[in-house]
Amino acid sequence: MDTNGVSNGGSTQGKPIKCKAAVAWGPSEPLVMEEVEVAPPERMEVRVKILFTSICHTDLSFWKGENELQRRFPRILGHEAAGVVESVGEGVEDLAPGDHVVPIFNGECGSCAYCSSIATNLCKSARVNAFKSTMTLDNGTRFSVINQSTGTREPIYHFLNTSTFAEYTVLDSACAVKINPAAPLEKMCLLSCGISTGVGAAWNTANVSKGSTVAIFGLGAVGLAVAEGARLRGAAKIIGVDINPEKFTKGKEMGITDFVNSKTCGKPVHEVIKEMTDGGVDYGFECTGNLDVLRETFVSTHDGWGLTVMLGIHPTPRMLPLHPMELFDGRRIVGSTFGDFKGKTQLPLLVDQCMQGEVKINFDGFITHKMPFSEIREAFRLLEEGKSLRCVLRL
Repeated sequence: MDTNGVSNGGSTQGKPIKCKAAVAWGPSEPLVMEEVEVAPPERMEVRVKILFTSICHTDLSFWKGENELQRRFPRILGHEAAGVVESVGEGVEDLAPGDHVVPIFNGECGSCAYCSSIATNLCKSARVNAFKSTMTLDNGTRFSVINQSTGTREPIYHFLNTSTFAEYTVLDSACAVKINPAAPLEKMCLLSCGISTGVGAAWNTANVSKGSTVAIFGLGAVGLAVAEGARLRGAAKIIGVDINPEKFTKGKEMGITDFVNSKTCGKPVHEVIKEMTDGGVDYGFECTGNLDVLRETFVSTHDGWGLTVMLGIHPTPRMLPLHPMELFDGRRIVGSTFGDFKGKTQLPLLVDQCMQGEVKINFDGFITHKMPFSEIREAFRLLEEGKSLRCVLRL
């Protein structure tokens, strides 16, 4: 065994592995630590030993079953993690056992028209799909569990191409990013979602300019990652909007210069922001998944050039709260997936830049709690109650 707990002798290659996983059996039902069987990787798949995973609000909303169209159980949630490749399936050439990897929910196959385009970071086959619960190759699952009542083997479904709440998981190779083995995996797991999504939205989607003004609605981990990205780009004013004034303390670490409490400001938030910025901000970022907040974000931007970037996960079937004619005043609105990063192409470089000190992202500031994997229920509680940004679980 090497220092990461992955066999160097290939003793598990091609064989099922039994391990622990936190299984969601139904909406809002307590996660159950089960012994599951993880099948070997099929063609263009990899099996990864997860060493660290963290919890995102997307995990929380799916666990609650907030969108009925996306409910499918039993399921292994989780999509922010880092680990080591245990084995690879037929056809995988860019990954090998022992490689350090970050799973990504928005994959990059590298060969389709989307991956070849500089205009998008989506992929034809491996893009994020909230309705997908099986593997790309055969629409099957690689997880199963023995039903204690019937003795029969039952499938467990996948989540966001990743399913990282397990000691081992199987990914499409397009969804595993090989990174510098010297990088601390405990921190790099945050690149699976939160930091990449927020920082990338500021850098890639909005291309925030030096001296500009920014408003961020919702100061969870993604919102604070936007602030971090805007700070690193030299924004002059970064306004944080939230209903929890305690968020401002943490926000100042990430570059927030001004705070607006939308519950106590006494007038519509967009009016407050326009007064603070002489007509509105250059860039607005919506990080809540609330359509009323999206509306406030949009009208908080400056007419003529204001850009709104939508990052929140919004409920179905409600539609955009905008009249088409409002777009004629020069404001724009756009969605951002995974911060418009091409995961396999661009994340390794970002990791190297962080390691070399060229890019100084405050990873430690996002990690508010560390726990063993067995305490995942407590980690969910802390996130639900707004007491944590990211709780990193050690497997």
